Amino acid sequence: MLEFVVDETKCTRCGQCVRDCVSKIITRNGSEIPRIRSEDEANCIGCQHCLAVCPEAAVSIFGLRPADSQPLKEDSFPALDKMLTLARGRRSVRQYRDENVEQGLQRQLLEALGNAPTGVNRRALTFAVIDDRDAMRRFRAKTYDMIADAIKSGQVPGHHAGFLQEAAAAWREKGVDTIFRGAPHMLVVFAGSDAVCPQEDVTLALAYFELTAQSAGLGTLWCGLAKWAMEAVPELKDAAGIPPDSNYYVMLFGVPAVRYPRAVQRDGAARVRRISV
Repeated sequence: MLEFVVDETKCTRCGQCVRDCVSKIITRNGSEIPRIRSEDEANCIGCQHCLAVCPEAAVSIFGLRPADSQPLKEDSFPALDKMLTLARGRRSVRQYRDENVEQGLQRQLLEALGNAPTGVNRRALTFAVIDDRDAMRRFRAKTYDMIADAIKSGQVPGHHAGFLQEAAAAWREKGVDTIFRGAPHMLVVFAGSDAVCPQEDVTLALAYFELTAQSAGLGTLWCGLAKWAMEAVPELKDAAGIPPDSNYYVMLFGVPAVRYPRAVQRDGAARVRRISV
């Protein structure tokens, strides 16, 4: 049951919920309040647009009341100049302080990921996080041990073996962490089998996390080297709780040990081509 409820004392019959319904299942006859027929409920994608769009806060769905939603006003979002600065000033961070990100902040950032867009609003994503630097130390050590064992037994594919062998040697001989860059935390996002756009969903969620994390003063890194290691040594995926054959990606994060006092100059690198029909 969708629990689609319209407060008749508040509803002005403006029709916005009807027009904005993604699945076009909300209907209204004459002066009646909007409704969803029981036979149409299965077509709801759970987007909550009806709850969000009602100017009078008259619509509830799934037992969720508009009074419990975060209000949005004209000045609720960052100004364009701030967003442009964030886009230009975002950096891939490879130097981190050896300290935990405060748990409350981690929780805020991770909970917000439920709002990242997914194909057909399927939300078939799992967010696996290492939220403690000691746990990250153990996972880091386990990773390099497993890589060394896999190389020794000849299990690593040839195109991965050279890099991973160098990374394992740098860790063993010098304590240099080539893969995880000494980051105290790691986030892995993976898509379930029912995801309509699995890789796109994963990428969008991590992009949301990166921008919100960096706006909170944290550093992040899209860690292709970690994924490379996990693909070469599948046991590492098991250790991270990633199901076989799932679409996933890895992001490192933590308090940065480096500060960039200016943005780089890349605006000219955006190749823009107008489409004329």
